[in-house]
Amino acid sequence: MTIKAIAMDMDGTLLNEGKIISSKTKAALLEAQRQGIKVILASGRPTPGLFKYAEELAMEEYDGIGLSFNGAHVLDYQTNEVLFEQPLPLETSKAILEHLKNFDVKPMICHQKYMYVNDVFDNQINFANEEINIIEYEARAGGYKLCEVNDLAGFCDFPLHKVLVAADPDYLKKHYQEMMRPFEGQVSALFSAPFYFEFTDLGITKAKAIAAVLPKLNVKKEELMAFGDGQNDQAMIEYAGIGVAMDNATTELKQAADDITLSNNEDGIAHALEKYLF
Repeated sequence: MTIKAIAMDMDGTLLNEGKIISSKTKAALLEAQRQGIKVILASGRPTPGLFKYAEELAMEEYDGIGLSFNGAHVLDYQTNEVLFEQPLPLETSKAILEHLKNFDVKPMICHQKYMYVNDVFDNQINFANEEINIIEYEARAGGYKLCEVNDLAGFCDFPLHKVLVAADPDYLKKHYQEMMRPFEGQVSALFSAPFYFEFTDLGITKAKAIAAVLPKLNVKKEELMAFGDGQNDQAMIEYAGIGVAMDNATTELKQAADDITLSNNEDGIAHALEKYLF
């Protein structure tokens, strides 16, 4: 099978636990691009949170694509053209933010240079027996400045590509169905990490966004290889001609994948590219 495009999740897939692209994986992706293969970053991160990695992979030079907000926004790095976009309706965003007041969670929304939260000091979650400043973590990843807003629902008057909800994993697992119940049939909602639950517009997936842009790249879905590790990657893994789960992926994703590679800390992407391309 000829591979003409590679799509990959970021956190837990392309990036190792230090949040960097290893030298081996970087070299493999640069070589793939030199061979004419398109690279697509496909992340739940906001659009600005992908820029430094796109630059590191020379994606502007090779006309790479950045898919952010789990597929709600797609950018051509060479032309800076928005290739696909599907934000939440404003009233739906406001209703979600209002409903989230009933739960012990930390909602976050982004607009232009800012990430808006209720309280920058209410920022701790527990994950894997470690306390994490989740607001700092997310703001730094997206390159955002922080701003406090007491009432996010009342404040929001701009379209959102997603509403991000953070909380302790056990709490989210217990309450996520109740959080999404009033909006069933109106939105898409899923876990992007054990401590992140995200709302996007109905039907938004990484697969939908990729399907919208592949014809512009002159690539068929059978010619796509995709890598991922989490629930928000499953549609993309199932859509691709070769869907590859990382060794650190969820059990469900491994079951859906065509192949399983090494973990994100063991150059799993480079290992698979050596197997299929080089």
